[in-house]
Amino acid sequence: MARLVLQSTLLCLLRVGLGTQDSDSFLPHAPHNCPHKCVCAADLLDCAGLGLREVPVTLPAATADLDLSHNGLQRLPRSWLAPLSRLRALHLNHNELEALGRGVFTNASGLRLLDLSSNALRALGRHDLDGLGALETLRLFNNHLAHLDERAFHRLGTLSHLYLGCNELSSFSFNHLHGLGAAHLRILDLSSNRIGRTPVPDLAALPAFLKNGLYLHNNPLPCDCRLYHLLRRWHQRGLSAVSDFAREYTCLAFKVPTSRVRFFAHSRVFENCSVALAQDLERPEEQLHVQVGRSLRLHCNTSAPALRVAWVSPQHELLVAPGSRNGSITVLADGSLAIGSVQPWHEGVFVCLATGPRLHHNQTHEYNVSVSFPHPEPDAFNTGFTTLLGCAVGLMLVLLYLFAPPCPGCRRCYHRTCRCCHRCRRWPRTPSPLQELSAQSSVLSTTPPDAPSRKASVHKHVVFLEPGRRGLNGRVQLAVAEDFDLYNPSGLRLKAGSESTSSTASEGLVMT
Repeated sequence: MARLVLQSTLLCLLRVGLGTQDSDSFLPHAPHNCPHKCVCAADLLDCAGLGLREVPVTLPAATADLDLSHNGLQRLPRSWLAPLSRLRALHLNHNELEALGRGVFTNASGLRLLDLSSNALRALGRHDLDGLGALETLRLFNNHLAHLDERAFHRLGTLSHLYLGCNELSSFSFNHLHGLGAAHLRILDLSSNRIGRTPVPDLAALPAFLKNGLYLHNNPLPCDCRLYHLLRRWHQRGLSAVSDFAREYTCLAFKVPTSRVRFFAHSRVFENCSVALAQDLERPEEQLHVQVGRSLRLHCNTSAPALRVAWVSPQHELLVAPGSRNGSITVLADGSLAIGSVQPWHEGVFVCLATGPRLHHNQTHEYNVSVSFPHPEPDAFNTGFTTLLGCAVGLMLVLLYLFAPPCPGCRRCYHRTCRCCHRCRRWPRTPSPLQELSAQSSVLSTTPPDAPSRKASVHKHVVFLEPGRRGLNGRVQLAVAEDFDLYNPSGLRLKAGSESTSSTASEGLVMT
């Protein structure tokens, strides 16, 4: 069997090598309507770098990603995208396009990405981008754009990334963003243009999420005090569009191109600027602290009644009625936002966007929500029981120390002659100073300590004082305790240390 398989394999190879009439059946056929020299793979059509001067006439209807970059295209025909109903991405970068024209993108309602960078475009008209209602990313950088119509982007309601860097724009309308809605916009690149005069109040009124994606570096901005304080505040807040390109933010100290200075490196230029000029530029964020599991409600406070209210979550999700996709956030009829049970992913900046005939279309109100976990309350029963137990144990130890001597049978064994107690059978302890004093006082006692007829004054102490005054003549002054036995003073024997014994006896005894 293996021999037959080997023979059939050799025959197949031989037929291919000889180029028989059936050899064409082994070569892959080109897809239907695939342009010449282009690569067609599934829903991808790649015609990049072929030196095309015009758009191919026939294009596969299944194309979802069309790449015509790095060619020599100078114009785009009207309705040329009509057969491509599935198109999602169109790459036209690195061509020679000088203008677009009306109707160029008709029937491209499903397009998400349009790359027109590195062309020769000089202006954008009001209807040049009609038909791109679902567009999310528009790349227009590295052109020669010097003029934008006031409503050039008014049909791009879902646009989130707009790149206009490396052009020749001298101004940009931050008031209405040339018809572009700010609800979805996250990146607005205006770097490396010729933008000079910028309305600072319009910049300050932009939503926080757009400030974080507004790139204005490498422009001849004026060294204006209000603009300086605004950009400095953005830099202190850590907005990436400013902090990532801090060294490239420059301004003109004089109306001369050579007088450029860095905003954040030459602060001496702005030494005379008053901080009070920038105090009312931005409305501060309202700080809120809430614990996990609690409810939260945010109101969109505006200066006038709003016709339409939308919210943007910290995850950059546009929130309109009824609420978020996961159902954790609800937008109520009055425009307020409600969270039934706050979770850690709700932490961040919530932005309210209010529109109306009497309101600025991008008037915003921002809430910075901080979420924390609740601290567990201490168990009162356990703590009280532990404290009570500690007090009881301490009290027992004190009572044992006071009323339970270590050797009950040795209570009378205080004299030095007591070598060892037979009952407790322990070695005698070293007598304390109190016991020694008691023993000395027993020598002066008139009644023997072991006599059963009288109480032994064991704990009565006698203090011997040295003669410190003249006239004592070496006599010993004796201090006797309060109940010293005075009925039998003859039994008291003294030994004077300063003079002879006879002198002591002749002078008598002085008691105090």
